[in-house]
Amino acid sequence: MSTGSAAPTDLRGSDDPEYVRNLRRATLASSVGSALEYYDFALYGLASALIFGPLFFPALGPGAGIAAGFATYAVGFFARPFGGLFFGALGDRLGRKLVLTLTIGLMGGASTLIGVLPTGEQIGVWAPILLILLRVLQGFGAGAEQAGATTLMAEYAPVRSRGFFAALPFVGIMVGTVIASVVFFLLGLVDQQIVHDWLWRIPFLASVILIGVALFIRLRMQESPTFITLEAQEEVSKNPFKEIFRESFPTILRGIGLRMAENGGSAIYQTLAVAFITNFAGAEPWEGPLAIALGALIGILVIPWAGALSDRFGRMKIYRIGAIVQLVLAVPAWWMLANGNPALVVVVLAVTYSLSVNIMLGAQCATLPELFGNRHRYTGVAISREFSAVLAGGIAPFIGALLLGWFSDSWVPLACYVLVLGGITLWATFTTPETRGRDLNKLHDAIDDSHIDVTTRPTPTLSRRQRASQVG
Repeated sequence: MSTGSAAPTDLRGSDDPEYVRNLRRATLASSVGSALEYYDFALYGLASALIFGPLFFPALGPGAGIAAGFATYAVGFFARPFGGLFFGALGDRLGRKLVLTLTIGLMGGASTLIGVLPTGEQIGVWAPILLILLRVLQGFGAGAEQAGATTLMAEYAPVRSRGFFAALPFVGIMVGTVIASVVFFLLGLVDQQIVHDWLWRIPFLASVILIGVALFIRLRMQESPTFITLEAQEEVSKNPFKEIFRESFPTILRGIGLRMAENGGSAIYQTLAVAFITNFAGAEPWEGPLAIALGALIGILVIPWAGALSDRFGRMKIYRIGAIVQLVLAVPAWWMLANGNPALVVVVLAVTYSLSVNIMLGAQCATLPELFGNRHRYTGVAISREFSAVLAGGIAPFIGALLLGWFSDSWVPLACYVLVLGGITLWATFTTPETRGRDLNKLHDAIDDSHIDVTTRPTPTLSRRQRASQVG
């Protein structure tokens, strides 16, 4: 079936130079944006675990300061659903390219400004207020960034290898996480007084470099083929926000359920576990960031591998394996992290983060876009990702800090927390339909496939010149 654009839903794209060129641009644009987003978020997460407490909440003391730092971390996640709703609907109405250009500028700009903030000792209560404001802006921009990247790549990718191609931008997540973790690993080797005085600002200010690169690439990016088809069919939704809740609420719930273990596990191991081993298990400040950097390096291989496996065996089978891995590792991992042995801490944290989280992430990349119909796909993916980001990732470190206080710094409640999140996602894999190979030009959601026969209007066949004029 022809898609009416430069990207085919069959596999003829390999002999179409125009399609191959656009696919490469889309992959690069999505990957660089993902790298910037997760550089910023991993950077903020590590900073909230290690330095924001004494910098912005000096009067609260070490324990409460960490909890306050994690609370500002959570604020960014609470802003993400609003950004997802706003920019997601905009992306379904005006196209993916415009929104992805706007979000990268907003998100990166807020991160850069964090690097020039005065501290609590300098301006008192205004320091945390400004920090929270910039965190809100960062979260608002990030709310549609990753949803746009995964939607764009799923819509561009050849059907039979959609899982692999849709996973490639998420390699950018690992690259950004590696960079942020290496930065904090190096900061952990420096005199901490110098770090707290001024050196912590440099990593945030460096965001401006990534912004420039990302904007340059995205301005040269082509529009999504399925959105072009939607325009050609005159089926673009005038109110995707209203439509998504009227027609796709059951799909959204499934998307949120699938994300609980993946996103929650990512936040727990990147932030809460780092804070736990540093402040309660006697680990050195560099051990946690090193472990996350190693885990992210492994994730660079695991994510596309899991995506490719989902092309072969199905999305839900691979997703289910990832959830089971997280459940199996939860208790022994936290027990060994509490041991405090440096080598053991690094290995356990790296392996647990890289495998349990990233197997699910690799399968998820194509799954979420495939679950939704073409008229409201961007909005649906954004809502599923960002509401789950609040329920799972955003509050996880804060809840973990509270659990540590309530249970005398015991690791057991933290392991139980991971088990609960893993159980929710495992259940979701049995209630979500298999989406591998689904036609992304369909206007209805995957859960309606079994009882809706007519999916889309006939797709017009366009010449190469017409396709080039639409895409360009």
